[in-house]
Amino acid sequence: MSSAEPAVLAISGGVGGAKLALGLAAVLPPEALQVLVNTGDDFEHLGLHISPDIDTLLYTLSGLADPVQGWGIAGESFHTLDALERLGGEVWFRLGDRDMATHLWRSAALRAGNSLSHVTRELAQRLGVPVVIHPMSDEAVRTTVQTSEGSLPFQHYFVRERCEPAVTGFTFEGVEQARPNAAVMEALQAQRYTDIVICPSNPFVSIDPILQLPGLWQALRDAAAPVSLVSPIVAGTALKGPAAKMMSELGVPVTALGVAQHYAAQYPGLIDWFLIDASDATLAQSIGELGMQVAVTSTVMKTREDKQRLAQFALDLAER
Repeated sequence: MSSAEPAVLAISGGVGGAKLALGLAAVLPPEALQVLVNTGDDFEHLGLHISPDIDTLLYTLSGLADPVQGWGIAGESFHTLDALERLGGEVWFRLGDRDMATHLWRSAALRAGNSLSHVTRELAQRLGVPVVIHPMSDEAVRTTVQTSEGSLPFQHYFVRERCEPAVTGFTFEGVEQARPNAAVMEALQAQRYTDIVICPSNPFVSIDPILQLPGLWQALRDAAAPVSLVSPIVAGTALKGPAAKMMSELGVPVTALGVAQHYAAQYPGLIDWFLIDASDATLAQSIGELGMQVAVTSTVMKTREDKQRLAQFALDLAER
């Protein structure tokens, strides 16, 4: 795809973001969609570079993802990890045998001096994914969760500790020095995006690491393309992941309004359209008072048709 072609930019974290990205990929030509993905969850494990959110997106868009979990590869086996466990190795992060191949390939390519952006493009092509996937940065940014039990790297909190410690805050190590994805910044400055869609992802650990890269959220705000955001909270709960638990422990209302207040305070003027589920329609006026236009629809994505319908609804907002 030529970087000069107009496109939609989706901003995504993990499973929820990948669902909407799949819907967008279904209603847009392949060359008309780019996805900017969180890499704050990346970490080194067993000597390998693991990029969980990138891989969730790659597997989802390639049709390989486990449809029940939403991450990992369907029909996966774990013979390597079983053998490692017998040797007394670390097996708390469940790497499947076929998933392991992705990490081996990526790690070797990075050690050879390639950027994460280049490696991600290569992986997408080899997995048959025509959509352009951009890591948020080629430099390391690592999310740390501040908890009642001390500071924990994100994957230790999320997987090893199963999100059990109470959350008190977050830090993104390296974010102030990291540069936002160069191709995305160039496209923003050239006004090549027709729509910008922030997928329903955890605001604290999926979207904040992206938006806090120097100059990025301001470039998104100043783009001519409208910015729409789908709330990850529906009827007081997160459909996937620990967002609701985190909000409660941080004293943030566990509602779509609480999400909207977070974005309004942290990134004033960024969000043009805030999409909420019909079950939260009573919150529309309060969200509108924050300076965002509110759109109400069904945001729960259980089927492929749900994903496509929500994707088209978000894109149609630009015409209003």
